[in-house]
Amino acid sequence: MHPVSIMKTFISKYGRWGLSVLFGIGVFVFWFFFYPHALNYQEQYQLFLWTSDYLAERLSVPGGLADWLGEFVVQFYKVAWLGSMLLAVVFLLFHRATFCVMRLRNTESALFLLSFAPALLLHWLMGDPSVLLGYAMALLLAMCAVWLMEGRWRLADMGVVPLVYWAAGPLAWLYAVLRVVKCGWRHSWILLLLLVVQMVAGRFLLTQWPLVMVFAPMQYYRIPLQMPALMWVIPLVVVFCVMESRNSGRLGRWLGGWFGGLLAGGLAVGLGWVGISKGYDRDMYELIWQDCQVRHERWDAIIERAERYQVRTAFSSVCVNLALSQQRQLAERMFEFYQSGTDALIMPRIRDLTSMLPSSEVFWRLGMVNSAQRYMFDTQESILNGKKSGRCTKRIAECMIVNGHYDAARKQLNLLKKTLYYRQWAKETEQLLGNDKRVEAHPLYGRLRKLRYKENYLFSYSEIDKMLGLLFINNQENRMALDYFLGQLLLKGDLGGFQQYLSWAQQYGGYSYMPVGYQDAMKCIQRQGNVTGSPYAAYAKRMMQEGGEP
Repeated sequence: MHPVSIMKTFISKYGRWGLSVLFGIGVFVFWFFFYPHALNYQEQYQLFLWTSDYLAERLSVPGGLADWLGEFVVQFYKVAWLGSMLLAVVFLLFHRATFCVMRLRNTESALFLLSFAPALLLHWLMGDPSVLLGYAMALLLAMCAVWLMEGRWRLADMGVVPLVYWAAGPLAWLYAVLRVVKCGWRHSWILLLLLVVQMVAGRFLLTQWPLVMVFAPMQYYRIPLQMPALMWVIPLVVVFCVMESRNSGRLGRWLGGWFGGLLAGGLAVGLGWVGISKGYDRDMYELIWQDCQVRHERWDAIIERAERYQVRTAFSSVCVNLALSQQRQLAERMFEFYQSGTDALIMPRIRDLTSMLPSSEVFWRLGMVNSAQRYMFDTQESILNGKKSGRCTKRIAECMIVNGHYDAARKQLNLLKKTLYYRQWAKETEQLLGNDKRVEAHPLYGRLRKLRYKENYLFSYSEIDKMLGLLFINNQENRMALDYFLGQLLLKGDLGGFQQYLSWAQQYGGYSYMPVGYQDAMKCIQRQGNVTGSPYAAYAKRMMQEGGEP
């Protein structure tokens, strides 16, 4: 049987809805089984509040409704299966909206396959973690408006265009172009009307916005005044699909035959493959995965995966070393894994979106509560689109509780009480405020109060080894601080200091024997690095070649 006949038979037998649902199931499987950590990444950089003020704030700017709808869905990413399901629904709706606007006849099976192209490109685009879901919502709003206005009075666009611009933002140009394509070029005044609306909004209502943001959908990209080219390509592909569905050119006629069937099917498969293989950078998503595991304290998973593959960055080293410390394996196995240098245990302050998160988790577990709070606060303030973070807000509140700053902690908890997934925790934690005895009896907060510094010090990252040593002296039960102190001495090549304080590991470390990692380091010191197969000797040699301290 001819390939095109097989395709048409399959579509007629199972229906277009069947293929659409199959596509949605594929999207769900992709996010839930392969990239749930990407959902965690998106969720932790927003704080959706169930208040009228929050909604009013979003609706006060063009594209605010799309932004609000995107954040509404993203809050459910905290539950991986639910977030994956809702994201699959968004992709399914986008595909069906493309199909509805194209208004295909039953015989146009090849063009039906072509209607998947925008959704596949959107899936590719979502591989960029800085792309916000509000972008997909803006596309949906614009296309739904086109579908609802099908066959309606043309002059109604005089009222609809401003509404679509305020709901979908600058992507309202997709609505205007599609209306012109479907109604005829004599209605090009719709495009002129949109231009006038944007100019008036930019001049009188959006004076705080750069002019480029009035015309380009940059609010749907987390980095201000930037956006990938694919954010322009996708709506253009939608326009192309609609134009071809009207059989306006030679390509439209080709798509009705066997060549078109092969072309459309190959395009769908090719876009899906390229989008997954090229759109999702392995190393970047590996770091996102590690951060997700740190957040949920899955230490064994981090160690097992690092044994097979580890990104050679300081971020990865911090995550792996934290996992080793929580399993009391840091002294034994630290140099079996990649160590970036003196920043491999705790990174310096880097004001970006993710770098300080694992270091903040290290500070928190060490008992350096003030540093944990400072790193989390700086991370939240580094969210370039000005959003709050549920993860950061929660940790900041915890740090304030440990330090006894109850009034400040209450402000953070009041915010979390207006959310869906942090509300119950905030209500339970609120009972601790003002009650030192209950805080000290808490299994986590009480322990951290005992571990934190008893005196005030000026924090100096360049002397982080001394800070760790003081932390251990403050409380000799803090074995994590001891492991980090000795590990930091080895990282910076302070071999004399390591030999001087190695006895602390025997006296306070709780080891029945000297850890293998420390034995290896001592052999390297005694033999001046001439130890075959030594992990620490390999690290020292690499650092000297790279110009590091050892």
